[in-house]
Amino acid sequence: MEKKKIGIIGVGNMGGAIVVGLLKSGFVDADDIFVSDRKESVLDEMKAKGVHATEDNLATAQQADVIITAVKPYHIEHVLQEIKPALNPQKILISIVAGVGIEELGKMAGDDIPIFRVMPNTAIALQESLTCISANGNTAAHRDYVVELFDKLGKTVEIPEELMAAATVLSSCGIAYALRYIRAAMQGGIEIGFGAEMAQFITAQTVKGATELILQTGHHPEREIDKVTTPRGVTITGLNEMEHKGFSSSLIQGVLASYKKIEKDLSK
Repeated sequence: MEKKKIGIIGVGNMGGAIVVGLLKSGFVDADDIFVSDRKESVLDEMKAKGVHATEDNLATAQQADVIITAVKPYHIEHVLQEIKPALNPQKILISIVAGVGIEELGKMAGDDIPIFRVMPNTAIALQESLTCISANGNTAAHRDYVVELFDKLGKTVEIPEELMAAATVLSSCGIAYALRYIRAAMQGGIEIGFGAEMAQFITAQTVKGATELILQTGHHPEREIDKVTTPRGVTITGLNEMEHKGFSSSLIQGVLASYKKIEKDLSK
């Protein structure tokens, strides 16, 4: 597939993670990555990685074949107005801005611009993101490239845009939910005798193993749970106590609360 120059506008947590992931993947050379940001410290960090870095968003967009916007939702309109002179139907615009729909992006950037709306998570820096992708009607020629780009940074799923808010909760917020479980399990491990570092390692590797069981077998979680819950055993005792204290229901309610917050914010 033809190599393209990639521009990333906004290299904070997510934009910076994309840069790191791209460099690790080898999908694009450092010399073909152009970034822009307001913070001098961030630009210095990017320059140290060998990529082109500037405060000028328009310059970044002019240099790039693929433009990724990774800014706060309240900045996206201003940014697209800034870079609009550089946009054309041959360039690909990818937005990872939460809560701003493709139709709205089209009104800002131009309806003839190929626009993808993408929701990765911060594991993208490790090439382990789950990235959800939606697109407008001008993108058929670019679909394979965009999917390949994000496949190099983890796994991708293509979803209807109306599910993007739900994807934000399950994938992007989901990283934090999973990390909170790891933290809690670590604390339990410390209480039963492990040092903090060992408890963290054991818990993290165990969670990694659990996810691989599901990803590689495709089994429902309960099928794997059944394999380690023996009659009157320690595992079922612990699971039942967690459920008694609301483990599953509190997690489900947390997911729903995050989703309702997104829906409320979008309705404003």
